[in-house]
Amino acid sequence: MYCCKVFQRQNPKILSSTLKTIVSSQKWSHHQSSLNDTIPKQTTRSKVTGVADHFSGNAAVKLPKSASKTESNLEFEDFQKAFMGKSTREILRALMVYKLCSFDFLVERNKVLIKISRTLLGKRGFDFLMKNSFYGHFVAGETQEEIKSYLSLMKAYGVGAILDYAVEADIPQSTITDSSTTDKIHEEEDEINLENLEDKFKVHMDFADRRENVISARTYFYEGEEKCDENMEVFLKCIDTTSNTSENGFAAIKVTALGRPVLLLRLSQILNQTQVYFDLLAENKGNCITERSFAEDAFEHGLKDLGVDMTSAEVKQVFDIIDTANDGKIDIHEWHSFLTPRLKLARLFRAKPITKGEKGGEVLATLTDAELKEMENMTDRLLTVAQRAKDKNVRLMVDAEQTYFQPAISRITLEAMRFFNRDKPIIFNTYQCYLKDTPAHLRIDMELARREGFKFACKLVRGAYMEQERARAEAHGYADPIHDNKENTHACYNDMLFMMLEEVRDRGANVMAASHNEASVRHAIKTMQEFGIKRTDDNVFFGQLLGMCDAITYALGGAGYSAYKYVPYGPVEDVIPYLSRRAMENKSVMLGVMKERQMLWNELARRARSRELGHNPWAHVTA
Repeated sequence: MYCCKVFQRQNPKILSSTLKTIVSSQKWSHHQSSLNDTIPKQTTRSKVTGVADHFSGNAAVKLPKSASKTESNLEFEDFQKAFMGKSTREILRALMVYKLCSFDFLVERNKVLIKISRTLLGKRGFDFLMKNSFYGHFVAGETQEEIKSYLSLMKAYGVGAILDYAVEADIPQSTITDSSTTDKIHEEEDEINLENLEDKFKVHMDFADRRENVISARTYFYEGEEKCDENMEVFLKCIDTTSNTSENGFAAIKVTALGRPVLLLRLSQILNQTQVYFDLLAENKGNCITERSFAEDAFEHGLKDLGVDMTSAEVKQVFDIIDTANDGKIDIHEWHSFLTPRLKLARLFRAKPITKGEKGGEVLATLTDAELKEMENMTDRLLTVAQRAKDKNVRLMVDAEQTYFQPAISRITLEAMRFFNRDKPIIFNTYQCYLKDTPAHLRIDMELARREGFKFACKLVRGAYMEQERARAEAHGYADPIHDNKENTHACYNDMLFMMLEEVRDRGANVMAASHNEASVRHAIKTMQEFGIKRTDDNVFFGQLLGMCDAITYALGGAGYSAYKYVPYGPVEDVIPYLSRRAMENKSVMLGVMKERQMLWNELARRARSRELGHNPWAHVTA
């Protein structure tokens, strides 16, 4: 492995004065102390009950009797309940959209067809067409004022909102490639020797456009620090909108919008290295990662076996610094805390100089001073967004991204959790259960929350980047990070959900089960009942996309569970990339869509038989 080759060349020079200087200058410690002093205490948030008196905003909703909660068993085949919140016109529109999504040639050429429609119809005609088709079905509206009535109607049926300002720049591929080339050159100018880094964490130009083969997640590209500041302002606006339009709402963000993605890749390199070093040094190699550790003698012997020449005094000095628990052993959390996020401490381990008088190279990859500054900017942006979320009593979900970015994203998100989840869960990290290493990462992060006393919160998803991840791994010769088959992914999701529900029961954690899979939703409900977790406890949430899986969402909301829709909003022209992905996703999950279509037809037939074609739930919403 690459780390063995690196260690064989090393001769660290550890100086006590250097240790004291570096330890005392860590920005993370400053952040923690200052933020803990300034974060106001928050009162306990009210529950999502789905009744009119819990709606906050300018609109008032009269709750239909048929939308009241029941204690009966959930039925995800109840088409009347599923579409009670839709007018007949909206049902017809949904049927049209789903039918169009079933035609491969339309979906695969959707970008070309959209461009032609824009040209032929003009802006007004194109907007009218989209609002009466895909946009109207998958997007709540253009502005904060416009979506208020939509959210109030959802709330009347027990459904909350995960708000996302879905505006995306339609960046040409040539621009993306040029930007990635610039980042690659910048990376190669660093002093770090990249020869021994895993190919997974290198810049690969054939995968510069991270939109390729991704059908269900937005992609941000780096367009400068000013653009990152603009993205932060968009997230702040989204939080304000969530606070103003829905009680107990969520807002979703992506860390790649707040900084240079290649910087996240570089930080992920470092985190990956530290993990591999721990694996080489740790004893009890068959145990769960959170149960493994190494003592001082094993640390010294391990370093010598790897070719690192340190005196016993130097080993003890470093060991005592890392062993913060003073229990004579170093575990995974102490190891990561020593080397990350205090990235400068990695510079203590230096390579043996090739020529006398030269300065040795670093054992671990580290960020340059310029990159550290960018990292501070990125972190400050996230902390600013998180502070606004806490001030506005809005939960903030940090979306997962590609595996080569995710170690850094998770690390930054956990730092935000440390600051803002002291009293109650505000920041939610996302875990993708189609990844083989997700169980280990989830256990490590939960254990960190237990040790440090903050509330752990996460969103569980199956994953959005499978085709791209597999293609990249195959093209560049590293292990496929994805489970071998769908069954293993389902099993992982349900196991992680069970683990999180235990954490909810025992330690007050929060979990969002973001899934369109009925079996997983039923598994969650059954486990909640077994663990004595009440549906009104406001700590287990269920999420589905707007315009999809209404049968699940509205059945959950009607029964009193905390059900949420992922609700995008924004101008028609600017959400076209989002709509394109929704069309592709519907094509890829046609089995679920076919069931939804059949239920829509059943409800339409029921209304015709019952002479209820004039049913209009919007009549219950008044400005």
